[in-house]
Amino acid sequence: MQNPLIDFERNVQDLQGRIARLKGMDGTGEDIGQALADLEGETERLKEARYANLTTWERVQMARHPNRPHTLDYVERVFTDWVEIHGDRCFGDDPAIVTGFGRLNGRSVAIVGQQKGRDTRRRIHRNYGMPHPEGYRKALRIMKLAERQGLPVLSFVDTPGAYPGIGAEERGVAESIAVNVREMSVLRVPVIVTIIGEGGSGGALAIAVGDRILMLENAWYSVISPEGCASILWRSPTKAREAAEALKLTAPDLDKLGIIDEIIVEPKGGAHSDWDGVANTLRERLIANLDDLLKVPTDLRVEQRIDRFSAIGEWSEVEN
Repeated sequence: MQNPLIDFERNVQDLQGRIARLKGMDGTGEDIGQALADLEGETERLKEARYANLTTWERVQMARHPNRPHTLDYVERVFTDWVEIHGDRCFGDDPAIVTGFGRLNGRSVAIVGQQKGRDTRRRIHRNYGMPHPEGYRKALRIMKLAERQGLPVLSFVDTPGAYPGIGAEERGVAESIAVNVREMSVLRVPVIVTIIGEGGSGGALAIAVGDRILMLENAWYSVISPEGCASILWRSPTKAREAAEALKLTAPDLDKLGIIDEIIVEPKGGAHSDWDGVANTLRERLIANLDDLLKVPTDLRVEQRIDRFSAIGEWSEVEN
């Protein structure tokens, strides 16, 4: 798969292009072999140095990479026996959120996740991963069904935010988000949330109240997008880079703040460079975390979930 470039990928991509051209040359002489070895070594060193020191804004770009795997890409690689469920039994179906049931390592689970499109037609169909209220109500319908069946819920967050259009407001998008947050906080089955790309505002939180919050290394999760924050504070979205730094929205930042539980390490070059590799890592961590949660008594698990989210945002005043 060809990866569209973002600025800091160009040097690596240039080296990889030179390697491909050398491999396509006739002959297997010692000179070509040595040149290939040198270029491959330089490429690995550059990737190691470059991707180990990404800035906050570069991580935001990685989370938005057009070839980054989305929810259904992980469903295909992590789960078996996937059956998708449509509709909220109230208004309609929202393609920006996918829901259904599958098996994780042989165990039946419910799956909900935000879904972006890969090309223009599918992006429009998926509304660029921005759900309407019926999407959140569909997700809650599946989670409540999972609760009745005693099935764990696995949620995948990847949205710039809930859709802010007139139709969404008319159908109660704020209410649907609030209801989801309330109901997810007391679900009596284990809930594991994984932030796989963008995690914007209440649009993300509406399917992100869980017992364990996992986050891919180059994802972001915040109360507002960098552009939205910049538009409010500086009256200009061009200040998005500065806003991203101030928001502390990266996985390492949120790990330090205690907002998330675990960082899922991505392959060198980001998740978009090795879909199978990151999916394998994610599968292992989902299985391990689910095994741990199933050992916790239900009442205690729900109490701990409520306590963790109630503690977020606590503050105290210090007298000078």
